[in-house]
Amino acid sequence: MTNTTRPKVLFFDVNETLLDLTKMKKQVGKALNGREDLLSLWFTTMLQYSLVTTASGHYEHFGHIGAAALQMVVANNGISISEDEARDVIVNSLRGLPAHPEVKVALTQLKAEGYTLVSFTNSSNAGVKQQFESAGLTSFFDERLSIEDVGKFKPFTDAYAWAARKLNTKPEDCMLIAAHGWDVAGAMWAGWRAAFISRPGQQLFPLAPKTEIIESDLQKVADILVTYK
Repeated sequence: MTNTTRPKVLFFDVNETLLDLTKMKKQVGKALNGREDLLSLWFTTMLQYSLVTTASGHYEHFGHIGAAALQMVVANNGISISEDEARDVIVNSLRGLPAHPEVKVALTQLKAEGYTLVSFTNSSNAGVKQQFESAGLTSFFDERLSIEDVGKFKPFTDAYAWAARKLNTKPEDCMLIAAHGWDVAGAMWAGWRAAFISRPGQQLFPLAPKTEIIESDLQKVADILVTYK
């Protein structure tokens, strides 16, 4: 039976979940000499090496990992780019991203219903602060959390445990809302509840626990959450 009790805290992933990455993909695609077919490989390489970094007991700025992953992908595809150029591409591409069209209305609805809203991202504190200011999302959130402060990337269980402690909340009272199957899987394996936003190109991991909410945008997720008691 689906749990329809209200979670105490809603945690939101940021990139792709709240923010539209179309602009970023175009800029990174340009750095890839127009090879937008390599964007997925770049992102999965970035995620892979963020996990390698954490598993090895180290921490590196997510943007730096993104730049390093870009260098690796271009090197394997006969494209030339310097370390500084790669970092500039990643940093600049993440600036000024707009929110998805339904996000502000959905957040307004959830906030009016008394939910505690917290952003929870692998990006840096400074980066998400700038993104929220640019997208006009700052006022919706009670708190912004970055794994920069714990030094372990999602989907490591320690990252979710840390976020729950920060909000003085038990794992079972936390819900992650995200557009990435790996993030949703990590949250549920950490004892959280989860809602998946099936943005284009995103899929749930078939071997993960069943997600209680699966919808195509945040407004549809919000419409369900406001019925919870």
